[in-house]
Amino acid sequence: MADAEVGAPSDSGGDSGSGGGSGDSQKFIDRALGWVERVGNKLPDPALLFVIALLVTWIISALLSGYAFEVPSKDGLKASAVVNQLSGPALTKFLADMVKTFTGFHPLGVVLVALLGVGVAEQSGFINAALKRLLAVTPKKLLTPMLVLVAILSHTAADAGYVLVIPLGGVIFAAAGRHPLAGIAAAFAGVSGGFSANPIPSGLDPLLQGLTQEGAQILDPTREVNPLCNWGFTAASTLLIIGLGWYITDKVVEPRLAKTKIDGDPEDMPKMEAMTPEERRGLFWGGMAFLGGILTLVALSWSKTSPLRSPSGELTAFAAPLMQSIVPLIFLLFLLPGLVHGFVSGTFKTHRDAIAGMSKTMATMGYYIVMAFFAALFIYAFNNSKLGALLAVKGAEVLKSMALPGPVTVVGIILLCAVVNLVIGSASAKWALLAPIFVPMLMQLGISPELTQAAYRVGDSTTNIITPLMPYFPLVVAFGQRYVKGTGIGTLTSLMLPFSVTFLVVWTLFLLAFWGLGLPLGIAAPYGYP
Repeated sequence: MADAEVGAPSDSGGDSGSGGGSGDSQKFIDRALGWVERVGNKLPDPALLFVIALLVTWIISALLSGYAFEVPSKDGLKASAVVNQLSGPALTKFLADMVKTFTGFHPLGVVLVALLGVGVAEQSGFINAALKRLLAVTPKKLLTPMLVLVAILSHTAADAGYVLVIPLGGVIFAAAGRHPLAGIAAAFAGVSGGFSANPIPSGLDPLLQGLTQEGAQILDPTREVNPLCNWGFTAASTLLIIGLGWYITDKVVEPRLAKTKIDGDPEDMPKMEAMTPEERRGLFWGGMAFLGGILTLVALSWSKTSPLRSPSGELTAFAAPLMQSIVPLIFLLFLLPGLVHGFVSGTFKTHRDAIAGMSKTMATMGYYIVMAFFAALFIYAFNNSKLGALLAVKGAEVLKSMALPGPVTVVGIILLCAVVNLVIGSASAKWALLAPIFVPMLMQLGISPELTQAAYRVGDSTTNIITPLMPYFPLVVAFGQRYVKGTGIGTLTSLMLPFSVTFLVVWTLFLLAFWGLGLPLGIAAPYGYP
């Protein structure tokens, strides 16, 4: 199957194919995205792409070896310099740490542990039965917004959305007779592109708040920032991202997939036969087991002195054991109902069937494990080279030197964060670099730390979905290959580019409108300083 056939635009260019106006615009967009897909799919395999990125990092770090720069911090400017990754000591350490670098690669453990439990729930038929029930009560027209909403809410559970909601997006759409890649794209947009849209506070809020407060105290040692200083904006952004994700999925992405052949393994395709009495019983008791697990978790975490809470008694704080146990909890909360459903419905006869279910799921992750190995090595070298810090600092210095008006500077910060996000995936790592620069800089322009943090969160979210260097990007490619074997970097990038560009433009305007109307950013969150 040729790459050019994957995701090829339909002859009608979308809805009607009538000449002029929006029809011509739609055809132009289709041609542009088709070009992005063809070019992207001609890139090397994602695993080799990470190898190339590693080699480029080594070469640039050698060329810029010793280049000194300063990174602002609460304690003043700190000296830093580019570290040559081709030096003898650096290469020796690279080899010595290789196994630890791979096994300690955070996304790898998240994916494999969570999917062990999800695999049992899937192979037992529990997830398929639950989706049948869900589809029976959800109008087909509302599948997209429902999926995007669930993806957004998954942010509360750290990285759970990547390993749970995104593959389920494909399953739900396929089971409803829609193109599964459109479901994967919609879920990916909600999980990652709309990362900072959520009505429920998560561990990311206090994490970013701490860095913002440190940046503010460079200029004003008494300045404090509330952990929920962006809550109003992120909650309102939920509706925005759902609306945008719904429109782009149904009107832009799915029409482009009309001629894309689904050629994955038929055995892995979800079936939509009517539920059998055995399935109904299994779903009921599996659902009860799931509910029992949730109630047990609530009971164990209810007390202010619960070991699942942080030392200060909070559940959603970054340091709370509950937040750090999300992935193991996903494993358990899907393993238990999966086992119950399997034995009640008869799909599992012995414990060996459950183990086989885990094994089958792990077998599908072989490609991702290979990519994760090279991704881990690249990220290790890139972080140790200090090239990311250099990029962030120099970009911020250029923005500061332009001395633009406040709103224009905020837009510039969003765009710079979006660009930096293409090479530095961690939200906290980027903000640790940028907060000491941006926060005091904008305070001197009369812009509050809370508004600066909100601007950062917009830029940090919108380009997650178009960079192959994002650790979970190869995983989403692998999910797509389950349905369309030729899914590659170009396929996924062309699917996600409309989401990325639209989110970036409209979300930026949304923040400016929030500011202009004086709507509450969050708790104790002024727009101006002092």
